[in-house]
Amino acid sequence: MAYTLHASVLNFVQDKTLSELDDIDALARTYRPRLLRFVVASVRDEDLADTIVQDTLLKAYRNRAGFRGECSVNTWLTGIAVNLIRDHARTQKFKFWRKAHATAVDATDMANHLRSSGSSPEGSLLAREQALQVHAAMDELSPNQRSVFLMRFIEEMELAEIAQAMNMPVNTVKTHLHRAVKSVRTRVGGGRV
Repeated sequence: MAYTLHASVLNFVQDKTLSELDDIDALARTYRPRLLRFVVASVRDEDLADTIVQDTLLKAYRNRAGFRGECSVNTWLTGIAVNLIRDHARTQKFKFWRKAHATAVDATDMANHLRSSGSSPEGSLLAREQALQVHAAMDELSPNQRSVFLMRFIEEMELAEIAQAMNMPVNTVKTHLHRAVKSVRTRVGGGRV
């Protein structure tokens, strides 16, 4: 059964979204932390990530009239960030910084996101080691696999949201995710990710 929104409800939702996009400070306060977490995990350089996030928010603000409301604002912003990451990956400048800052993300930060077997020093050490292994395994993934993996497990985005952000079919997202998880598990030693 197909549902249709009454025109006044649809206009209210669109007006609310557009007014949210009109306030760049509110946009940054609301979405910057999540975008920054995703971009830092993608490029592993906090300065470059900060620049990409600023560019993402600025580009979204400048193109806010083009936002059609077919996805959430977060998904739209993530898609812009993915495209900017790809643009930066094509430049020599990015390649230089990528080599220079290959280990910019601290393993301790990632270990905080992993479940440890307890709060013991041994559990913390094991979580840190597992984070390093996952991080190293992510280096071996293709750019699409890495982005899908990060969006799913770090950003906890749904497959449909990832598909919209990456501009690809859901089945392609599932394929990239399956291959990424399989690759990470193989490199980490069969452990659960």
